[in-house]
Amino acid sequence: MSDFCTELTGLTQAEVERGVTFAEACRILVEEYGAGERPWASWGDYDRRQFARQSQADGVPYPFGYPAERTHTNAKAVFAAAYGLRKRPGMDHALQIAGLPLEGRHHRGEDDAWNIAALVLDLLDRGAWPVTATVD
Repeated sequence: MSDFCTELTGLTQAEVERGVTFAEACRILVEEYGAGERPWASWGDYDRRQFARQSQADGVPYPFGYPAERTHTNAKAVFAAAYGLRKRPGMDHALQIAGLPLEGRHHRGEDDAWNIAALVLDLLDRGAWPVTATVD
């Protein structure tokens, strides 16, 4: 864990060492949360691509179902379209646009997930969240 990553996320090397492996995290997502049967979203497309790359590199099944592009919604793209923005904003800027507070620490996974969920709820309230289709 580099100093840069610790500064960005707040995670320390000791915390990372106490965590689970990528394979175990994927197993938990599938077995405990039914990730293979659920659609999922992230802020941008980086996380979808990274899960696919890491799954392939580690020989671990992709946990979110196939094809990956059809089970994933790019929440950043949906937000930009819903708000009529030409440029897709970062999550923290999107929260400002939506009038929502940034909860926790930006770039820390659990806090980012909470904040992205708030943005998805905002999009649902606006009738802008795709129910059957995905946006990449």
